[in-house]
Amino acid sequence: MIDVVMPQLGESVAEGTVTKWLVRDGDHVSRDQVLLEVATDKADTEVLAPASGVVTGIAAAAGTVVPKQGLLCRIDESAQAPAVVTPAAPAPATNGESAAPLTSPSTRKLAREMGVDLQRVQPTGEHGRVTHDDVVHAGVQAPVAAPLAAPVPRAPAVEVSPAIELTQLIQGGGGFVPPVPGVGFGAYKVPPYVPRPGDQVIPFNRRRRITADHMVYSKVTSPHVVTVAEVDLQATSKLRDEHKDRFKKAGVPLTFLAFVCAAVIRSLREHPEVNARVLDGSYVVLRDVNLGIAVDTPGGLIVPGIKHADQLSLRGVAANIDELAGRARSGKITADDLSNTTFTVSNPGLKGNLFGAAIISQPNVAILRMGEIKKRAVVVTRDGEDAIAIHPVMFLALSYDHRIIDGVLANSFLWRVADVLSRAEFEVT
Repeated sequence: MIDVVMPQLGESVAEGTVTKWLVRDGDHVSRDQVLLEVATDKADTEVLAPASGVVTGIAAAAGTVVPKQGLLCRIDESAQAPAVVTPAAPAPATNGESAAPLTSPSTRKLAREMGVDLQRVQPTGEHGRVTHDDVVHAGVQAPVAAPLAAPVPRAPAVEVSPAIELTQLIQGGGGFVPPVPGVGFGAYKVPPYVPRPGDQVIPFNRRRRITADHMVYSKVTSPHVVTVAEVDLQATSKLRDEHKDRFKKAGVPLTFLAFVCAAVIRSLREHPEVNARVLDGSYVVLRDVNLGIAVDTPGGLIVPGIKHADQLSLRGVAANIDELAGRARSGKITADDLSNTTFTVSNPGLKGNLFGAAIISQPNVAILRMGEIKKRAVVVTRDGEDAIAIHPVMFLALSYDHRIIDGVLANSFLWRVADVLSRAEFEVT
């Protein structure tokens, strides 16, 4: 008998949530067959069968949070595959109770704070998942006991609980009360949605919910400031044209993104306080440069990181970008890939438009967003004379956290990135 346990999903991850079982009790499985899917706040992971045999006991129903090395199921290697497999529901709960609702740890936390029984919540998420909005809606609909005396006017409970959660995260219970998404703030209330013919209501999937929560938290936590640089890429473009075929033969795409990342890494080493994170009443300048690369996947945007990026050559950076992007789009990214990034580069691609101000990926203190590369008329100096030339030009927008990064530092950092690119200061080997 072999125990199948919750794997180590990342060095900073202590537990995972069972999201979906792909087998039932009594099923015969083969070695490396996918048994179930588990999720953390960072990534989804498939758990494979360590050996062939019959599943004899599922210990954690969908929606259950299991610590690392916690039991998921058992596989009997000696059991023979049954001639006919009778479908059975996975892991019924004990003591006559129904299985735990499928939801995330943060949603369960919100339900506890609002006093909402998840068993009574009508789910609207994928695969019957209870979402944050489902909990908030249930909290609004729940009957409230009549007070003994005339109540003092106050905001509805639904406005307070999510705000308190944010406040505790931001100030440890301080006095700031942020707006509640979808509800309002102070005297302003969001108009209720009225269904119209042809409207399509699309529930947030898990990744979209995590992204939405992250973006709201980042905007409330970090005072965002943006500075923009115009970069003449003529020299870098020529350098790329000289070497891209050689790199391609070696299986490494030499993209403009790789050059931008290499320039960012150089500037981060020269401006270490941009490679930092804010603590409670202090900040830490981080030793390692772990460069996050925003990647658009079928399930939404994720940010895997190149670990120790400052120790890589241009070829190494380019190879890591290609490898991470490929695994991200095929769903093979791990929780460790998404952990411990220290700075982020976002590349919207061929349809990126002129430039844009990205939201900082927490707990980073800055993010660089690339704009489109477009041929423009520029002024160049030749033999002491100014002339008009047509060069590829790109705008770079740096969003930074004004709590610890001042304008002088931010502008010096971005100027150096642009300087490296405009002069093509790269070693191409």
